[in-house]
Amino acid sequence: MKLKVKKSRLVGTVLIPASKSHTIRAVAIASLANGRSDIQRPLISSDTMSCVECYRAMGAKIDTMRGDFWRVTGTAGNVQLPDEPIDVGNSGTTLRLAVGSAALSKTEKMVVFTGDEQIQSRPIAPLLDSLNDLGAQCRSIKGNGKAPVKVGGTIRGGKTTIECKTSQYLSSLLMCAPLAGGDTKIEVSLLNEPGYVQMTLDWLDKQGIKYTNHNMKTFEIPGGQKYKDFDEAVPADFSSATFFLCTAALFGDEVILEGLDFSDSQPDKAVVDYLLTMGADIETKDNSVVVRGSKLHGIDIDMNATPDALPAMAVTAAFAEGRTKLYNVPQARTKETDRIACMAAELKKMGVFVEELADGLIIQGGAPMAAAVKGWGDHRIVMAMAIAGLGTGDVEIDTAEAMRITFPNFVELMAGLGAKMEIVK
Repeated sequence: MKLKVKKSRLVGTVLIPASKSHTIRAVAIASLANGRSDIQRPLISSDTMSCVECYRAMGAKIDTMRGDFWRVTGTAGNVQLPDEPIDVGNSGTTLRLAVGSAALSKTEKMVVFTGDEQIQSRPIAPLLDSLNDLGAQCRSIKGNGKAPVKVGGTIRGGKTTIECKTSQYLSSLLMCAPLAGGDTKIEVSLLNEPGYVQMTLDWLDKQGIKYTNHNMKTFEIPGGQKYKDFDEAVPADFSSATFFLCTAALFGDEVILEGLDFSDSQPDKAVVDYLLTMGADIETKDNSVVVRGSKLHGIDIDMNATPDALPAMAVTAAFAEGRTKLYNVPQARTKETDRIACMAAELKKMGVFVEELADGLIIQGGAPMAAAVKGWGDHRIVMAMAIAGLGTGDVEIDTAEAMRITFPNFVELMAGLGAKMEIVK
């Protein structure tokens, strides 16, 4: 599918959808918990449904028929491993968390986790090594440190050291370690995206899980703990809000984003600060943000905590005056795509001067031109290039179906604000 975008101005109010990261964590914890949990207002997308199917395969009973809330009857930590492989689709978060959950199985069975082509290009070896340190039996089937992977054994606890180029490795360990038989000590030699680990710790706190955190460098987690049933609403997604924040700051008359809770630990709320520093006209209120279009100027942004915001911020920089440097985000190269290289390539097609760094981009802002561009099958690149099209007009983006992964109603919500967008087959 292709997304065609014409030059537009935005005005109006939009309710931001639920967080993908929180929805997946909620499903994982509810599936490992005792009793029945209700997840209110979950995000319904390809990634979250992949998570649902994954934990169903490991024994959780998950009723999604009501739509506005999901009911999960957990396994009480007694994870069952199926005979058939578990396909996580495009969901890297699901793969990393579920591999840790599978290592709680008390049987001698092993299970294979696989996914689509993008998933099979993303590294997972450090997590497998740490789970093996704790008593599991995990290996990459192709021997390349990537999916498909085979997981079995039972984590007992112990000590491991891990380099977390993605925070998902540490989140996986933190979520499974409390259910291990013995105590666990995790030493973290490198941690990118610490805000996503804080999201996981927030869930552990709500569950009453005991742990000691030494400045995100060392964690000590007593074993023999349990997850309990819960009834929680999923917060709105700041990662999804990023596309509306950036678009409104560039091409908005007045856009109101509703449902955003700045007390939540989602790291992408920092995008508001990035835009304010660039000169954006943004007013934050209780659970809402008002954005008015204004002239933006280039700045330097350390994006280590917010890799998912790189595509949208790169497009924003292309329309801002002067030079913008997006740096310290090497993990963006191992997301669904190499987002640094892909964004450089697509912005260059629009006449933007871009210098590719090992860990980011330098972008000289100005007046991007309309072009046919690639979405690379990456939901965040497709949506970022749609922002560019609203500024230039006459932009066509391929692989638009990728938006289903996290934001299936992106075009609908944008159109509700006046954006001229349509998907064509």
